[in-house]
Amino acid sequence: MLDKMRNIGIMAHIDAGKTTTTERILFYSGKIHKIGEIDDGAATMDFMQQEQERGITIASAAITTEWKGYQINIIDTPGHVDFTAEVERSLRVLDGAIAVICAVGWVQPQTETVWRQADEFNVPRICFVNKMDRIGANFFGAMNDVKEKFSCQTVALEIPIGAGQDFKGVIDLINMKEIHWDEESEGEKFTVSEISPELMDQANEWREKLVDTVASTDDALAEIYLEGGEITTEQLVKAIRKATIERTLVPFLCGSSRHNQGVQPLIDAVIDYLPCPTDIPPADAVKIKKHGDEEKISLPCDPSSNVPAGLVFKIQHDREAGPLCFVRMYSGKISTGTQVFNVSKKKRERINRILRVNANHMDQMDSVSAGDIAVFVGLKLAQTGDTLGSEGMPLLLESVKFPEPVISIAIEPETMSDRDKLNETLDILSREDPTFTHREDSETGQIVISGMGELHLDVLVTRIRDDFKVQCRVGAPQVTYRESVTSTAEYTEEYTRVLAGKENSATITIKVEPAQTGEGNSYTNTVSDNQIPDEIYDAVKESIGNCFAGGIKMGYPCTDTKVTVTAMKYDPLTSTPIAFTAAAAEAFDRACNQADPDLLEPIMAVDIESPSEFVGDAMSQITQRGGMISSMEEKTGGSIVHAQAPMSKMFGFSTSLRSVTQGRASFSMVFSHFQKKN
Repeated sequence: MLDKMRNIGIMAHIDAGKTTTTERILFYSGKIHKIGEIDDGAATMDFMQQEQERGITIASAAITTEWKGYQINIIDTPGHVDFTAEVERSLRVLDGAIAVICAVGWVQPQTETVWRQADEFNVPRICFVNKMDRIGANFFGAMNDVKEKFSCQTVALEIPIGAGQDFKGVIDLINMKEIHWDEESEGEKFTVSEISPELMDQANEWREKLVDTVASTDDALAEIYLEGGEITTEQLVKAIRKATIERTLVPFLCGSSRHNQGVQPLIDAVIDYLPCPTDIPPADAVKIKKHGDEEKISLPCDPSSNVPAGLVFKIQHDREAGPLCFVRMYSGKISTGTQVFNVSKKKRERINRILRVNANHMDQMDSVSAGDIAVFVGLKLAQTGDTLGSEGMPLLLESVKFPEPVISIAIEPETMSDRDKLNETLDILSREDPTFTHREDSETGQIVISGMGELHLDVLVTRIRDDFKVQCRVGAPQVTYRESVTSTAEYTEEYTRVLAGKENSATITIKVEPAQTGEGNSYTNTVSDNQIPDEIYDAVKESIGNCFAGGIKMGYPCTDTKVTVTAMKYDPLTSTPIAFTAAAAEAFDRACNQADPDLLEPIMAVDIESPSEFVGDAMSQITQRGGMISSMEEKTGGSIVHAQAPMSKMFGFSTSLRSVTQGRASFSMVFSHFQKKN
């Protein structure tokens, strides 16, 4: 059955047509009976009220459909940089992806971000050049742009018949046929015909390029090709599939989702060229042994395995059912009503129900097996990145790493009676979204929330008011700074206290040192002593984790700091977890203060798209704000300026950029790194 399953994502720059393409896939595969338009706020996948009002995708929505006997699990991901975590966690669990490229804009800034994320998770992909009906559409330009920007080998499986207003259909280069879609049936009906004589030369030229490119990736085909033999359609499809899964080729298709053209061949391409769960390499897992020792093992995708392993990749709050945990199964099988072991939390949990997810409504399932994606109801402790498995064989799957929040605002309830309700709501939202954090400022007593950008926080505040019905006031945005050490220091803390008539003692030596920029915090314990119980090791690890969050001098969280526990002195009679928690915190504080701590500010990577005549004005706007221009590239009808600028200077940039470019320039901004504050 696994060879009849596809787990795919749809990814692209904002407004390239991801959700529209997904709507068409669902309509043609019979999942929905009416096409929902994003412009009308009626798209199936954009079911959140805010997505319909803003016309953008905010949360990655999952849905399952069928096509020609194949089960396709689709995740439609957001395109806006503020919701990059949604893309990150979706790509972590997907086997393949459709990259939607705009036929006019080609590779846009956020396309580069999602492409890099897909590379990081080794996700094979096919490209769909959308909006072929728009003025200025250029399929070959888009394909060449992908080839140059990402240094990948592209191959056209179709070429367009016309472009812009003259776009009439496509030529299928695999079967050498013309395909035209019927407007009256909303593209549901289409005709396949012989290639017209005037297009034959172009079709033959691109068919030759297709065979040549594919043969260069397959030795057996190369031999037939060089000897002048005939390569069959089956051989060609098989070779393209192999090269796509190995990520040596990126197949290209084209169409116009908005005008219902080109979608059925795209679904066929998903089945023909993207991997099933058994085509991809086994998942890497870590086997947890006693005293925290770890052993790396490979986990093949096997539903019959007696070692269940699933990764929680998303949590969504439901008013009636509570937290819905989206789980990708990598091994074994989990049934409704059974107990599972949360390996990350070291706790048992019961699964009340398992659901097949269909955007905003669910269907009941008895069990879920390796390779599939489902929703678990009833898990109280699970968080994004947790592994669910068996207590007898605890395996830890690689979690998802998320970028740090870079922007903060103060939030307070309008009435004191709403304060508890606000805290509950913030807990729910931070469990749903790992890039959203909240804390109470110990000096001012304010609740401070942090996220990935102004839009991210705006969406969350609107949800607090509309979805959770908590009325609140919001302060002006503030930059989230970080602290780090700039040199190495070591400190030994000897802790002795009498608490409740009992002596508590601990001795610990901690070494702190700076890590590479962007590496984040790391904790290592080099002490290996069988006499020291696990709860002592856990207490020290938790204490250091809290210290990272609490900062060094200014109270900002730490980043790029390495902590190594080099020695621990344990007395069976007096040593307690409480003593080691306190000793580790004190040692961390003293060592960091000796290691020349520094304040770091977030630097953003800014991409400005501007018409040629306004490029100078756009560049001066960014340099006035302390930005550094790193590069510039020419595009049809304009330029893209790549720059880096401090987050603190970027508030209100959108307004000033629009005013100097007559509203014709746009920009996207994503967190790059932290650097010393000037």
